[in-house]
Amino acid sequence: MNEMTYTPEEIARHYSSTMDSVNLILNGNVRNQSATEWADTVKRNKDHLEIMLAKDFWTTEDLTPFQNAIDFVAV
Repeated sequence: MNEMTYTPEEIARHYSSTMDSVNLILNGNVRNQSATEWADTVKRNKDHLEIMLAKDFWTTEDLTPFQNAIDFVAV
């Protein structure tokens, strides 16, 4: 299946929302969720990062933070 074509503004919004997942994972459980809730939050955001990292619409964006956050979860 072919990827859609995105405008630079749409790509920037995707990047920003994906960076929200990066920041959430790297900042830790600042909302004091239970261990189960936090694990679920991390999994959902890691899954989001993996999906977004696989997209082919990226241009010059630095995707390193996406992979770093995924790797951080794996530790």
